[in-house]
Amino acid sequence: MNLRLICYGITKDILGGFEKQIEVEDGMTVGDLKKELTGRFPDFEKLKSLRIAINTEYADDQSILSTNDEVVLIPPVSGG
Repeated sequence: MNLRLICYGITKDILGGFEKQIEVEDGMTVGDLKKELTGRFPDFEKLKSLRIAINTEYADDQSILSTNDEVVLIPPVSGG
């Protein structure tokens, strides 16, 4: 299935851009996607507290992805 990834902060640097289209297996969960991204982009493993939204709704690791979903990768924010 095809997913559209929207990357913010450090995820943009790790995946190489603000927006990415990726092809993954049907029926994947958010947890499966994290493992897949770590396999494709080893630096992705450094993100310990990443939030993910699917089609504008926050999702947990058990959430199931569907083809053409928009998946937003939201890293922790710091600043002062």
